[in-house]
Amino acid sequence: MLRDPIWRPCTQMKDHETVPIIPIRRGQGLYLWDADGNRYMDAISSWWVNLLGHCHPRIMEAVRRQTHDLEQVIFAGFTHDAAETLARRLLEITPPGLTRLFFADNGSAAVEVALKMSHGFHRNLGRPERTKFAYLTHGYHGETLGALAVCGEDLYAELFGGIMVQNVRVTGPDCYRCPYYRERQTGDEFCDAPCFAAMEQTLAERKDLAAVIVEPLVQCAGDFRMYPPSYLVKLRAATREAGVLLILDEIATGFGRTGTMFACEQAGITPDLMCLSKGITGGTLPLSLVLATEGIYAAFYAEWAEMKAFLHSHSYTGNALACAAAAETLAVLKDEDVIAANRPKWEHMQQAVRERFAGLPYVGEVRSAGFITAVELVRDKASREPLDWRTRAGTRIYREALGRGALLRNLPNIVYFMPPYCITHEEIEELADIALASTRAVMG
Repeated sequence: MLRDPIWRPCTQMKDHETVPIIPIRRGQGLYLWDADGNRYMDAISSWWVNLLGHCHPRIMEAVRRQTHDLEQVIFAGFTHDAAETLARRLLEITPPGLTRLFFADNGSAAVEVALKMSHGFHRNLGRPERTKFAYLTHGYHGETLGALAVCGEDLYAELFGGIMVQNVRVTGPDCYRCPYYRERQTGDEFCDAPCFAAMEQTLAERKDLAAVIVEPLVQCAGDFRMYPPSYLVKLRAATREAGVLLILDEIATGFGRTGTMFACEQAGITPDLMCLSKGITGGTLPLSLVLATEGIYAAFYAEWAEMKAFLHSHSYTGNALACAAAAETLAVLKDEDVIAANRPKWEHMQQAVRERFAGLPYVGEVRSAGFITAVELVRDKASREPLDWRTRAGTRIYREALGRGALLRNLPNIVYFMPPYCITHEEIEELADIALASTRAVMG
């Protein structure tokens, strides 16, 4: 039994009887350094949060300035400059029609807020029967119980099925194993999403749905499945016709990850509710928000005696330090035109990974969406049969890459690249080389 008292997330602690836990002492830009001075390229932005690189000077300075004035204040009945600045800057860049912001402190909490708002919206408008939520196979929205109740990945949700509300799972898009166009490339812009038929039928048949929740364009924890914007276009039209709210979980895809500020921009749609977190503070402090339309806000706006208020709170709602970090992150994105500057980088990353991996016999597909590139490993390339998860190929590649100087904490059969935007073209080449060498060392 390990003596370390800290129980790590998403980890079988018994593994660490033989695999040491790495003490990180410092981070700067793309890199992390451990206690022995070993350097690692952070290829996954420390679980997708470190948008602009570790210890970004402008963000760190904004946090330092904020510490001199205010660290935390109750957010019910009070406000502060950092939150007001963040709200103003967010509303300048988020899709039109989203006019109200609700603060929380992590991605799962934002999803909980959106689910509760959806139910409360219908209840306040006299539709209390709308209590269910439709979600996609392989979708992932966090690991609190409400978020797990709309999780399409059994790896996370199945164990807790006995204590969760049962919602409506709908077969979602799976472009690599598409039953309609077997040879079509992932995210083909000309695809009209015939796979939407399953959701269309669900919306037609279920009159108890409050909302549909999806990750737009990329299901990150769901093996980085990617799908075309046409699916979102159809989803927006169908939910509106059915009187069902649309929640877009942009927690992982927001702030430029898919090539636009928000993934839904590529479909030209605005959801009813949008969840944001992860990169919003540049990876410095926990923060999340839910953006809502004016119609949703109005459904809760009433005299107190009507009992329509949205009674949801977190102690650290609107934390001043986190808001200062987020406001400065948005300022950097704007001042340095980061989204436009990223394009040559993510195009280079896509090309570098594809050149190295695409021809290997155990690589089924290399797929990309902006600054996200994923390599799916398969047992059989012709049939697209997945690897047996019990081989732990992804875990072994991750450990091999650490020894070569890169942090690639992969999903079971996926080698993925989601680095901070500060990565250079030369570092992309080096990272791709390390990933290839690590994969070959495990797969042959």
